[in-house]
Amino acid sequence: MSTKKSELTFEIGMDENNVPESIVWKASDSEDKGACDAAFLTIWDTNEKNTLRIDLWTKDMQVDDMKIFVHQMLLSLSDTYQRATNDEQNAKEIKQFALELGEKMGILKREG
Repeated sequence: MSTKKSELTFEIGMDENNVPESIVWKASDSEDKGACDAAFLTIWDTNEKNTLRIDLWTKDMQVDDMKIFVHQMLLSLSDTYQRATNDEQNAKEIKQFALELGEKMGILKREG
């Protein structure tokens, strides 16, 4: 059993309609903290064999920034999947999908 513990907290400021206006995060075991316009947290429920998710973005989050955010999450997912499973082939498939989607979204330009 581990003895070290860390807490990650999010403070969400909302308007009168419960729409996020601000998102601030802080890690208890470091000086890291900051404001952001979007957060996407996924949690694996072992008992239910299901993924729970919390996805938030402020009303000031720009659509173009959201496209980049989602694209970068997919690229990160490829890296995470590779490290967790050592399944290089499917990690490459995820990355290829992310690159093709980035082109379709207009945030990447096709080389050549």
